[in-house]
Amino acid sequence: MTRIPKWSFALFAALTPVAFATSAPVNGQVVAPAAAPIAPKASVSDLRYTIDQAASSVSAKVSFFGLASKTARFPKMEGDVKIVPGQPDAARIDVTFDAAALEAPDSVTLSRLRGDKFFWVEKYPEVRFVGETLRLTSARKGTVEGQLTARGVTQPATLKVEFDADPLKAASNQAIRFTGTTTIDRREFGMKSYQLIVGNKVKITLSARMEPT
Repeated sequence: MTRIPKWSFALFAALTPVAFATSAPVNGQVVAPAAAPIAPKASVSDLRYTIDQAASSVSAKVSFFGLASKTARFPKMEGDVKIVPGQPDAARIDVTFDAAALEAPDSVTLSRLRGDKFFWVEKYPEVRFVGETLRLTSARKGTVEGQLTARGVTQPATLKVEFDADPLKAASNQAIRFTGTTTIDRREFGMKSYQLIVGNKVKITLSARMEPT
């Protein structure tokens, strides 16, 4: 019988320690080696932003006599945005508009919009949108499902959004612009006056710049 040199066992053991550990008996039984610890997945940092008021605005466009349209603006707003890379469902957009700072193309329209038949800014000085789910249809377009509150009434609203950069892959120090649009029925918010003059459907456009925090 050919003898196997002892050095070959040492070399084999050095090259295959797991195999030898598996076959090593303990109290007459073969014990499998402990599995190597699995490194935990790296945590994903939230991307957090604030709305740059100086570079953001909201407009509300409604038909007038069915022939033309009038547009009001909300130039003052504040808000925060949270985006989790790779988890669009965890996004959150919380924006508040100053209704008392509402602007309109003429004094009559401005007085009516600020009055109790429409936004009633003395009693309800704010309009708020809270978006809780971001659904992307492409790298820069999608929808935000949320709730819109105006004149003390809260209704579900879907904001169609378009970003100037992929929000899920943006650098942590990168400012992002986005535009969001939605159409509401003003009657659902208690604004039911002047229906022969003012249309019921209102197109809202939010243009905002998000600054990283």
